[in-house]
Amino acid sequence: MIIVKSREEIELMRESALIVSKTLGMLASEVKEGVTTLHLDKLAETFIRDHGAVPSFLGLYGFPNSLCMSPNAQVVHGIPNNTPLVSGDIISIDCGAFKNGFHGDHAYTFEVGEVAPETKKLLQVTKESLYVGIREFKAGNRVEDVGNAIQKYTESHGYGVVRELVGHGLGQKMHEDPEMPNYGKKGRGKLFVEGMVVALEPMINQGTRNIKQLKDGWTILTADGKPSAHFEHDVALVDGKPELLSTFAYIYKALGIESNEEDEFRKVPLVV
Repeated sequence: MIIVKSREEIELMRESALIVSKTLGMLASEVKEGVTTLHLDKLAETFIRDHGAVPSFLGLYGFPNSLCMSPNAQVVHGIPNNTPLVSGDIISIDCGAFKNGFHGDHAYTFEVGEVAPETKKLLQVTKESLYVGIREFKAGNRVEDVGNAIQKYTESHGYGVVRELVGHGLGQKMHEDPEMPNYGKKGRGKLFVEGMVVALEPMINQGTRNIKQLKDGWTILTADGKPSAHFEHDVALVDGKPELLSTFAYIYKALGIESNEEDEFRKVPLVV
């Protein structure tokens, strides 16, 4: 069952989402060669708590940390550890924060040092596909309209779209209806309704779409060992159109990147 949010609840969710956005922005300056993912995890937990929230992932289904940290061929759900990052790595950082009764949940894949051109392209296309999908989250459309748009865009570049892991509704629970796959056929799935909030998150592999899981019970890897990229935004359906609750602007500010990619999904310009 889709749980519709009021305008007031959507604003509370925006606050939670922006705590995640600010956490990722803080981490953007810390992701560098020689740093361990466990160190980044501790920084994030402190930052989230200092902003009046609690880490959504810590203890969720038994997960042991505050961040899912997934480098290179890891798709998602990687557990932070003491292995230092090295130049050429990419790393998906997925973060959640719970405040005022609602979750924020989004992710960004960072580059470490000098990354191979073909890996940079994977990141670029995957992030672009996120916005391709967001454009289809609108009144009159259905769940698989979003997935179909993401699938067509990424497969046109020769990439593999993970099937077993999907985006999801978001609210007082981390995972609500509906599931939001990154593949599908137009016109299928649940109809979008005003006040829905979803976390859209393309998980795109450079090679095969097939995956495997480590014995830790969490970490998901590409079956062929090639890199995977992951980007995620929280989006509300407001006045029949998609409205971003999260932002990559804090990341871009930290990294010195100029971008207007989010402007079309905001009624009011975001002040960082």
